[in-house]
Amino acid sequence: MPRKLTDFEKQVYDFIKEHDEILVSNVPKNMSGAIPNLKNAGLVKTFKKPTTQWASKKKTFVKAIERNIT
Repeated sequence: MPRKLTDFEKQVYDFIKEHDEILVSNVPKNMSGAIPNLKNAGLVKTFKKPTTQWASKKKTFVKAIERNIT
């Protein structure tokens, strides 16, 4: 049985969905704590990629997965 999302988690999911793909470091600090819960619920995915084609380091991005939430 999937657990219900809190209102705050829905707000964070909508924020990420609105920005399509966003750097985790650009998510507001008070919202970043909800990302692991959303990831465990299967609503967002995190991945690493370079920010520019010349960057040697990869940064972590988060993206919303299209699902119906209740």
